[in-house]
Amino acid sequence: MRLPYLLACCSLFLLLSIQPAHAVVHIKPETKVEKGVEETTALNKKELKQKKRQQRKQFKKQLKAKLKQLRQESDTDLLLLVIIAILLPPLAMAIYDGITTRFWLSLLLTLLFYVPGLVYTLIVILGEN
Repeated sequence: MRLPYLLACCSLFLLLSIQPAHAVVHIKPETKVEKGVEETTALNKKELKQKKRQQRKQFKKQLKAKLKQLRQESDTDLLLLVIIAILLPPLAMAIYDGITTRFWLSLLLTLLFYVPGLVYTLIVILGEN
């Protein structure tokens, strides 16, 4: 009876006495680069943020255009979306447009009354195709 108690106490002591491992990070000294034309024309933080924002907007536009192109190519997908929209309007909206404000609006309308959510979802799905 004392042996299991003794083993439990010893293992608890060993667990508590273990020191956490410390990671070793080697930092290489930076190499100094002579100032040239590249550094003088470097963008400041505000311009970098603006450039990144423009790149994100351009990427989103390209993605939306590609999704729109894929939506137009398949008629069977449209038929399946309409069937799903009749059964569960928010699910159809999530499949069609992802989890966006349209989805949340469709969910809200469906929870309040079924018919407005259904009508809204069908308008969005059929209106863009």
